[in-house]
Amino acid sequence: MRAIKRVAVTAVAIGLLAAGCGGGDKPIGNASSSNPGATSSNGSGAFKKGGTVTIANVAGQTWPCQFNPFNPAVNQQAMGFVYEPLTFVNVLKSGATTPMLATGFTWSPKKDSITFTIRPGVKWSDGQPFTADDVVFTFNQMKAQPALDLYSLWTGAGLTSVTAAGDKVTLAFKAAAEPYFFNFANQVGIVPKHIWSVGEPATKAATWADAKPVGTGPFTVGSCSGNNITYLANGSYWQPGKPYVEKVQYPAYLDNNPANLDLASGKAQWGGQYIPNIDNFYKSKSPENNYWFPPTANVAIIPNLDPSRPVTSKLAVRQAIAYALDREQISKIGESGYQPAANQTGVVTPTFDNYFDKDALAAAGYDKPNPDKAKQLLESAGYSASNPLKLSIITVTGYTDWDASLAVVKQQLAKVGIELTVQDLQQQSYNTKLFNGDYDLAYSSQSGGPTPYYELRQLLYSKNTAPIGKAASTNYSRYIKPEVDKLFDQYASADADTQVKLIKQISSYMIKDVPVIPTTESVDWYQYNTKDIAGWPTEQEPYAQPAPYNIPDVGQVLANLYSKSAQK
Repeated sequence: MRAIKRVAVTAVAIGLLAAGCGGGDKPIGNASSSNPGATSSNGSGAFKKGGTVTIANVAGQTWPCQFNPFNPAVNQQAMGFVYEPLTFVNVLKSGATTPMLATGFTWSPKKDSITFTIRPGVKWSDGQPFTADDVVFTFNQMKAQPALDLYSLWTGAGLTSVTAAGDKVTLAFKAAAEPYFFNFANQVGIVPKHIWSVGEPATKAATWADAKPVGTGPFTVGSCSGNNITYLANGSYWQPGKPYVEKVQYPAYLDNNPANLDLASGKAQWGGQYIPNIDNFYKSKSPENNYWFPPTANVAIIPNLDPSRPVTSKLAVRQAIAYALDREQISKIGESGYQPAANQTGVVTPTFDNYFDKDALAAAGYDKPNPDKAKQLLESAGYSASNPLKLSIITVTGYTDWDASLAVVKQQLAKVGIELTVQDLQQQSYNTKLFNGDYDLAYSSQSGGPTPYYELRQLLYSKNTAPIGKAASTNYSRYIKPEVDKLFDQYASADADTQVKLIKQISSYMIKDVPVIPTTESVDWYQYNTKDIAGWPTEQEPYAQPAPYNIPDVGQVLANLYSKSAQK
């Protein structure tokens, strides 16, 4: 799962802020069209039920069989499948919205409160009715137990109250809150009050296993073992006739290679994989094998900035690493050129060129590798050939592209006098160390959105971090800078031109403080087989982010897929 936790702080309501978006670069792909809006052979617009979809997406561990939507270590197997948000926001369509558990919403004139109309007639998978009280309960639990508030809605976004009146739920904020729409409308999975208000889920919601989740989503968990999760179609799902596919198999792959083989052979139909030489290894095996890699965010080295880490918290060390890297080579060798080279501003280009301060990057000397500058910085920090700097970096076992990229990083750092040890860890161990700050350096990727604000806020906003030993939601480096927080806080009420200026100011701190060191620009790894399954998102029909590790997008995809053989 490339996005280590899909707590994506990514989009905006109905594209109101998307006017600042760049045009986007042309994604890599070789795909056939697959229209989710196609009608069935009888013209009814619905499809007969049947078929199975198997997902190949390396987890780097066996499944823990936990489905807590508030636990970022496991929520990729819960959100979209079982739990749903109020509204779906499509990052690939400039924040276009689709009503989900809410049929609509209305902002106040000052954009400091929003009222959702809750969908009638929805039932939880245990048969109990879904109501506005469930929505209010979900958000208020995030206030009562701050570990659940993965997006700092109560502490950072200024959420002050969530109340219900009939079928209406109103979220009130201290100030304009439009940029947080994606967080509270699309990223929060609504949970049933009658389950989560009693016992362990009521008192220990952040760590509760939730082994038999009750949700409103298109699927339920039929069975789970360390080796495989079987999802079954929710027979009482609120979208008429959906889902069309009756079963989803999600094997636990520990390494890219067996997952890639299953995709190439057609044993698995849906992949979120890095496949080297993909045209030869995968596409050539069948005309039904397709792929598409839309660009999203960054892959980066995350230094631990906590003072308890005296080496990586030292600016000169982080600067030396950033100067030593030849990102073009990391892209070419580590990612087969499928992921472009990133830059130290953290702004993905050319997707967001209008936010990119090229001159500032060049003035700082980060526009090209500078190993001599790196050596000078290391000497100033007290390191030399007789006293080399030794660091370790954690990554996820089985992510072969990350291994290849880090092999290049290791060689490049060795040339300036840094001895790097790469630690491959199972996903759960990796997550624990990353979230709790138990590492020197970490290789990581989060998710992006229609402007750089959303990814940068995940990485740099201090209210998204936590003390060492406690789980940070997204700011794993423990970067704390009041001046940067103020820039993020100004963004919500700023006009489009000012928002661009604020992003450039924020990215200047990426250059000055080097809190994160981007290496390549991440893409959605996405492979799909059309032999029997249709309804896939494509470059022509990008109705959701297509990789199976994207949440809640995975639910949108699964609700649209259908078996062609079942229509006969």
